[in-house]
Amino acid sequence: MRTESKRLDFHPLSEPLWEIIYHQPQIDPTGLATELERAAGEMAELDFRTKLLIRDGLNALASHWGTTRFDSWVEASVSRVALQAIRRMDLGPPGFPSIEGRLMEPVRSETIVQFLRELGSHLPEDEPIAVALGGSAALILEGGLSRHTEDIDFVDEVPVQLRSDHEMLHDLTLRYGLRLAHFQSHYLPEGWEMRCRRFGTFRGLVVSLVDVHDIWLSKLFSNRTKDRDDLRVLSPRLDRSVILDRLKHSGGRLLADARLRQNAANNWYVIFGEGLRE
Repeated sequence: MRTESKRLDFHPLSEPLWEIIYHQPQIDPTGLATELERAAGEMAELDFRTKLLIRDGLNALASHWGTTRFDSWVEASVSRVALQAIRRMDLGPPGFPSIEGRLMEPVRSETIVQFLRELGSHLPEDEPIAVALGGSAALILEGGLSRHTEDIDFVDEVPVQLRSDHEMLHDLTLRYGLRLAHFQSHYLPEGWEMRCRRFGTFRGLVVSLVDVHDIWLSKLFSNRTKDRDDLRVLSPRLDRSVILDRLKHSGGRLLADARLRQNAANNWYVIFGEGLRE
């Protein structure tokens, strides 16, 4: 007996707005504002649920941004009249109360790049250090993820030349809201080094990015809910056949660990609704 319900079909004009609500655990306030504005511009064709979503989204933004910023945005919007009209509508109690708690400013890729430039500026250019960057920061740089993170995850270790400069790292954390971290490469599929992509040279720092499929698989074996949320966001954008092939040919060491294997099976079921195939 099938117990999973089918998602309702919404008017295509409002689809991107619903995608943000359903497929993004963290919601970018600026991205939400853009889609609210776009959807409100077609007010005459919107169904009740979409109007309710727009109203609740506007109220969430007003609370998150504060009255001054919110009112300025509405006044400058090409959909100002529609946004104001929908917000005044008597649509009943909130239908989407979780929106406000999920609004969070994402880390922009340019912010991470600037952070890497400053790091590299503290290293000698004549003896550059090569590092591999994985985790969520690498996905943000690749354009596959938009969310908040505080960690810039290097594979295996942070170079001693950087981790020993405590004053510099403390200053960068205060200014960027980012900190250097690391994770062990044995949580990545075998052969990950050969699939890294050179991202850029930042004076004394040469940065490569772990392949997105390898990062996806490393998160598959995690029991952290934030990693599962990243899997949810990334899965529709990746080729599942590539994931399965890499799991089969490069995931043996990870699958051999009973605990990690169970994590992977649980995550696979949540994401795809089926047992893990190997």
